[in-house]
Amino acid sequence: MMIERVINNNIVSVREKNGEEIIVMGTGIGFKGRPGMPVDEKKIQKIFRLENQTQTKMFQDIIATMPMEYIKVSSDIIAYANEVIQSKLNRSIYLTLTDHINFALERFKQAMCLKNALLWEIKKFYPKEFLVGKHSLHMIKEQLHVELPEDEAGSIAMHFVNAELNNQMNETVDGTKMIQSILEVIQYHFHINLDDSSLDYERLVTHLKFFAQRIVTGKRLKDEDEDWKQMFFDKYPNEHLCAMKVRGLIKKLYHYEVDENELMYLTLHIRRVTGKDE
Repeated sequence: MMIERVINNNIVSVREKNGEEIIVMGTGIGFKGRPGMPVDEKKIQKIFRLENQTQTKMFQDIIATMPMEYIKVSSDIIAYANEVIQSKLNRSIYLTLTDHINFALERFKQAMCLKNALLWEIKKFYPKEFLVGKHSLHMIKEQLHVELPEDEAGSIAMHFVNAELNNQMNETVDGTKMIQSILEVIQYHFHINLDDSSLDYERLVTHLKFFAQRIVTGKRLKDEDEDWKQMFFDKYPNEHLCAMKVRGLIKKLYHYEVDENELMYLTLHIRRVTGKDE
């Protein structure tokens, strides 16, 4: 591997044999280094591979003046998240999370603690990601001796939700609010409190995550058989009516027309979470 750019004494970008540019970190790895020189691979402690050249350049700029300890704890958090979440994460997480942690720590130094308005929803809808967020605070306290508030656990969790769904942060925030609104419609329609510890509730929320993602990104489900859809609507008229209310809400708030395919799946999941399948 040949040095492409010396970012600082501990971080360099290198070019691999296949032409891919990656970022490597290690104590003293960039000291007296120059572009075109071979990197001392024995000093490599961390390797960062981003999604594309643009992200790689942005990552280089972000970490150029950042304390090495911040970069390390961010990398350790991502490694832990990969074990817990067990879903493919977009590699942009190295960029977004490292930048967020740096910003959060700088805010903390200035006694600026921001409240996370979606903390309750994050805990309910993204339990694995919130677990990672909580453990992240423990790792930050252990490695950096800084005790961040629980609101930051929610913010960190949202970055992992983004990385799972390949969303931008504003899309994930909109999606989280949308899920809460849909659940409120269902509970109001049936005059019940949903059991958030049940498997059917978990299935519904999982479906709504991807439903919300399709809405904010403008994607559509593949067409299902018309007779198949009508069978569900006829068999579960009250659930279908509830799904229609959800459709009205989405159109009003997000100017998105929920199609018959989405209605069918909503009807099915509403049936499961509110009653017994026949």
